[in-house]
Amino acid sequence: MSETEFTADVLVVGAGPTGLLLAGDLAAAGLRVTVLEKRAEESGLTRAFAVHARTLELLDARGLADELIATGRAMPSLQVFGRLRVDLAGLPTRFPFVLVTPQYNTERVLRERAVKAGAELLRDAEVTGLRQDGRSVTLTARTAGGERSFRSRYAVGADGVRSSVRDLLGIPFPGEAAVRSVMLADVRLEREPDEPLTAGAGEAGFAFLAPFGDGWYRVIGWSREHQVPDTEPVALPELADLLREVTGRDHGVLEARWTSRFHSDERQAPSYRSGRVFLAGDAAHCHSPAGGQGMNTGLQDAANLSWKLVAAVRGWAPDALLDTYQTERHPVGRAVLRSSGALVRLAQGRHAPTRALRSALGAAAGHLGPLAELGAKQVSGIGHAYPAEKGAHPLVGRRVPDLRLAVDVPGGPARLHEALRSGKAVLVSNDELSVADSWADRVVTAAPADPHGKLRDTVLLVRPDGYAAWACADPTRGELRAALSQWLGRP
Repeated sequence: MSETEFTADVLVVGAGPTGLLLAGDLAAAGLRVTVLEKRAEESGLTRAFAVHARTLELLDARGLADELIATGRAMPSLQVFGRLRVDLAGLPTRFPFVLVTPQYNTERVLRERAVKAGAELLRDAEVTGLRQDGRSVTLTARTAGGERSFRSRYAVGADGVRSSVRDLLGIPFPGEAAVRSVMLADVRLEREPDEPLTAGAGEAGFAFLAPFGDGWYRVIGWSREHQVPDTEPVALPELADLLREVTGRDHGVLEARWTSRFHSDERQAPSYRSGRVFLAGDAAHCHSPAGGQGMNTGLQDAANLSWKLVAAVRGWAPDALLDTYQTERHPVGRAVLRSSGALVRLAQGRHAPTRALRSALGAAAGHLGPLAELGAKQVSGIGHAYPAEKGAHPLVGRRVPDLRLAVDVPGGPARLHEALRSGKAVLVSNDELSVADSWADRVVTAAPADPHGKLRDTVLLVRPDGYAAWACADPTRGELRAALSQWLGRP
């Protein structure tokens, strides 16, 4: 390979949900993308079952939400443990629920989109070396055909908790095990659960039960009195007894097709970036399974990073834009780590004060008012906001709802999420839209459907990831041009 030859614009390591969404975004924008995946075949193992509202909004902005929703079941509330539920029905979104569907369904729709858009997916390619300079990144991978080198402008490690990319960069991954000796099993049951997701906690431990949709169920269980190494086999009678104890119902475990044990860590890399290489998803942060937030947080990492990489490769934005990936996503990862950790510790607690708190929260779950609403927004992801400059408009840094838009041409976007399917930013205004003509390759323009609504005097620039980049009430043309230059580069 010559010094000037690039294998790709961006190399993505890892073909899990995070890597696939990122690769799909980059390929759809016209970038050359290669995904390196060390697994030789697709994995049937699924860890995540919950797809939260903010993730569904991101998928809607890519035309994928309806397809994924058809594979699962929408639940208006999420049972955390015992009687404690997170009510999602009142969320201000088109998706006021959690979608229960196995992770392999999410991976399938993202993989098909990425490949269709032109991303190259190489399996049986394990990254073993990394070097970078001021212009490029070179990865060395062990493949079925021998050792190969791949050179790109940027690279992203989305290769999970045991990230080779993170290790090669020398980025630490501090933290601890949140819970040990967790049992996993795919089982058939004699009696179906009352609800699609079942969770329970008690003196014996805690358990979680979710359907694959084909008659098999995933059980995640933790027994307080049987803490053994991860290599210890899982005994079905122990799992059945635990389920009965913590859920209050005998489901009748008939058989298992797969069992394992693991320990769940709480860890976060202090830096998500090293030069031209980034970390995303579980490579950057890992959490307890409580609340089902892990995969969703990774997908939102990818959505935040993808458009910034496009801008950097195309030369539209200064390098400082890439630094905002750290300043925006690291605090979110930390918040998810803390909230999911608090939930699992509450479920584990055996001392009287903890048990009393658990019972009180369960009893008061429907009467916590604003606190319950805040919890629902955080778990669903729609409550996360990004830092804004002092004096900025109140909308800046916040997720923008799926606004209704005026349709200028038949078949044009009627909603913000439809407009975002272009992969570009969206400028929403009742007038002054012609100012954006010079940035037509980077922004689409639309007027709100209700010219007298809340945005009647406000011009709003929505980033490709659905957050407000800039907003101003009745700006001058010069102010608008300055904002477009700041976020989209000079025309």
